[in-house]
Amino acid sequence: MDALANPPPNLPPKPEALPETPWSLANLDRRIHAAEARLTQGLSLEALALAFFDWGMHLANAPYHRIDLARLAWQQARRLFATALGIAPAPCIAPQPNDHRFASPAWQSQPFALIEQAFLLTEAWWQAATTGLPGVETAHERIVSFAMRQFLDVASPSNVPWLNPEVIEATWQSGARNLLDGLANAAADLRHLAAGDTLDETGFKVGRDVAVTPGRVVLRNALMELIQYAPATPTVRPEPVLIVPAWIMKYYILDLSPQNSLIRWLVGQGYTVFCISWRNPDASMADTSFDDYRRHGVMAALDAVTAITGAKRVHAAGYCLGGTLLAIAAATMAGCGDERLASVTLFAAQTDFTEAGELQLFTTEAQLATLDDIMWEHGTLDSRQMAGAFQLLRSNDLVWSRMIRSYLLGQRETPSDLMAWNADATRMPYRMHSEYLRRLFLHNDLAEGRFDVEGRPISIADIHAPFFMVGTETDHVAPWRSVYKLQLLNDGDNTFVLTSGGHNAGIVSEPGHPHRHFRIRERLRGERYIGPDEWADLAVVEDGSWWPIWAAWLGERSGTPIPPPPIGAPDRSYAPLDAAPGRYVMER
Repeated sequence: MDALANPPPNLPPKPEALPETPWSLANLDRRIHAAEARLTQGLSLEALALAFFDWGMHLANAPYHRIDLARLAWQQARRLFATALGIAPAPCIAPQPNDHRFASPAWQSQPFALIEQAFLLTEAWWQAATTGLPGVETAHERIVSFAMRQFLDVASPSNVPWLNPEVIEATWQSGARNLLDGLANAAADLRHLAAGDTLDETGFKVGRDVAVTPGRVVLRNALMELIQYAPATPTVRPEPVLIVPAWIMKYYILDLSPQNSLIRWLVGQGYTVFCISWRNPDASMADTSFDDYRRHGVMAALDAVTAITGAKRVHAAGYCLGGTLLAIAAATMAGCGDERLASVTLFAAQTDFTEAGELQLFTTEAQLATLDDIMWEHGTLDSRQMAGAFQLLRSNDLVWSRMIRSYLLGQRETPSDLMAWNADATRMPYRMHSEYLRRLFLHNDLAEGRFDVEGRPISIADIHAPFFMVGTETDHVAPWRSVYKLQLLNDGDNTFVLTSGGHNAGIVSEPGHPHRHFRIRERLRGERYIGPDEWADLAVVEDGSWWPIWAAWLGERSGTPIPPPPIGAPDRSYAPLDAAPGRYVMER
């Protein structure tokens, strides 16, 4: 029977949209905070004020540090002046490797080269001014440095039409046609925003162009659908693969177009593949907890996989937040003697959050209080709020460079399946998101032994299944050194891969994709721990995709191929339902 009509009885009851006394003084405060957050795009004014006060007070009480900053400014001014006169070689400062704002050769001509150099020197000075000041709280230092970087990104000469040589050249050659096209692009985007639509104009459609690997939904409950994919080979490994994606994204990041679908490729390697498709939560799911995702997500899916296939052991793989959830589920299973996991694979997933990257900017107590008030009002964290936070982390590439291309050069990006997926955002349930951010990001309970499941603490050290871990070189969401920290929590067999690309492109790294490379090194149980930098020096760089390496690693831990299992198991309450990609992925 469809679980939508009869949800599992142990899921939380549907909460009221607002408390029974919505006009109490405390709730009025929350309404005010939520309204403030709408004006600040979710940023906490208190967090910003406290950070700048901390930094400003320490700077005011460090006169010799200010003298050093003044001396640095004078040195940079001399460098710029010497370069302008041709006394010193140009350039006097180079952009960061991931800064593509000034990549065009047009920026090498004068006076634009001098303008670029002056701006980059200013950025470097502010980076020195906002970091390394003794006494400033680490979280406050990150916030101040981030805020100044955002301000400078806005003031970049690349954003000013009459200072950007690319825009000047395009305007001259097209007779200002680029500006007219940019105005039309801006008007179209404003219409979409006013209507509350996403800005996805890629033309890619879920179930037609992406998420098209054949399969059927074999389990649906109030939280997720489980998709079983049809076999593509005469025989399969007896151990199926269960994929746990993050609910911060739609699952089909792993099933994009046929040529770069990890799921389709893995099925073609002779594996029976199952994948969770999470529901896009609404206000009725506000009280859904983090542990509900474990119980009614990972564990319900694992029960279904073993019942359908008859397998005693399952390879489990988790991506991003789904990998963190999988690690928690695996530790809970290990603590109670459940040995159904043959291996655990983590794609860009963290278990220790002490170095969790730039997302820590948004996980101070003040910032989380603001997020709580936003989510209290609506029951969920809106997808646009999440997208905005991720865009701010890479505003050069994801905000300003796109605006320059679209509104000043009049160019639209070439549509891609990854763009379509990125525009298909999801919401976060209030209770789950608050628990996750506080228990993991803010307090690091999992790594420090304080994470309780069903009344008892769990430990990653209890997991005896071998790990295969993938980190990506330019990941801003889950920095690879943070992903690597699992080796401090578990001394068992561990294979770590560091691949080129970022949080998404590094994982969607199909064989044949140009300019891909990776490093790999195995650590066996009992071998000494080596730090991430030493690991990077010892691991040999190999060209190509890491996918075949993973498939071979799974194969070494799998049995002799057997005939494929049937799709679903009606006699065990897992009757095949809708064809893949199912219903939940279509929810907006």
